[in-house]
Amino acid sequence: MMQLVFSDAQYWEDFLPLTFTRPVATMRCGILTFSERWQKILENTEVSYFTEMYLQDKFKSPEEKESLFLVPNFLPTETVIQQIKDLKQGEALVYEDELIAAKINMKGFSLNQIEKMTDIKEDLIFFKRPKDLFTYNHHAIDFDFDLLTKGRTSQELSSTNGFLGDKKDLFIEEGAEIEFSTLNTKTGKIYIGKNAEVMEGCHLRGPITLGEDSKFNLGAKIYGATTIGPHCKVGGEVNNIIIFGYTSKGHEGFIGNSVIGEWCNFGADTNSSNLKNNYSHVKLWNYRTKAFEDTGLQFAGLIMGDHSKTAINTQLNTGTVIGVASNIFKPGFPPNLVENFSWGGLKDDERFRLDKVYEVAERAMARRKVPLTEEDKAILKHIFDTY
Repeated sequence: MMQLVFSDAQYWEDFLPLTFTRPVATMRCGILTFSERWQKILENTEVSYFTEMYLQDKFKSPEEKESLFLVPNFLPTETVIQQIKDLKQGEALVYEDELIAAKINMKGFSLNQIEKMTDIKEDLIFFKRPKDLFTYNHHAIDFDFDLLTKGRTSQELSSTNGFLGDKKDLFIEEGAEIEFSTLNTKTGKIYIGKNAEVMEGCHLRGPITLGEDSKFNLGAKIYGATTIGPHCKVGGEVNNIIIFGYTSKGHEGFIGNSVIGEWCNFGADTNSSNLKNNYSHVKLWNYRTKAFEDTGLQFAGLIMGDHSKTAINTQLNTGTVIGVASNIFKPGFPPNLVENFSWGGLKDDERFRLDKVYEVAERAMARRKVPLTEEDKAILKHIFDTY
């Protein structure tokens, strides 16, 4: 089995704060992470990552052998998939003047090994910024739905539920429970993961995916395109959001057009604006340029890094970016950029002590029976010391 090497070279910094704690390939969009999607497409589970040095202890480095080198953050067409499978040693594929796939040897890694480059002529859906994850999420859900359900049979939907649309656009994995709710696939596909639960009184309007062991709490209102990763709890109202996993937004409050990392928690009645009062384009902080960047979007809400928390009744401005392990609890609107490890959420607040960061993370992760490893601690320490 050939080694898949997922490269962060071009895009890692553009996806901060989401990638402070992970390679680009492990971000979730659609039903799967980019890494999971490519493993499924290429029927290959030997995976490694070409990423930032401080992440390599947790995320396996490439072995020095013949490999398929991939930029993972795009949705391939059938033609491109076949082109990737047909690559020979020293050959590469290029899209918009950037290398996205190559068959090379990672021993003495160098792009000088490439002897032949082929331009991809088709238009691809490429994810280059956090905003692209929610903007193109409906395409990713469609892609993954077909990838995961082809040739398989869904569990039956209980007769206690109301349903609109075509049943072929609904897939319920084994062990999932849905009772006394409404599901509408006329606007997009709905995928309910293994052992997930949709509690009574929920309203789902696709495209939506609910991950393994995750829950929509009583009376939740879920608009697509929304992706909820594994081991999450979501209540209140959400619209076009992505949660990578292991995060709780269990209470009332609205979040829209947003991307949330892992191990986050939203206090009851936290609300995030996704539209400015003057209807102008929303700007989001770009860590590479150290400036607010015009997204070209009227609707853009929140980008939140791992391990961050909000207190009850927190109000977040349109286009807010929150770093890693921040705690927002002071009155008033926080600024549009909340720094990593902020203790309070306001500009120039003191930093959350690193030993306390570990303590909180250990407690939160223990609830899902996941340990905080020494590798996790080293990553958090590097972010604390460097950024």
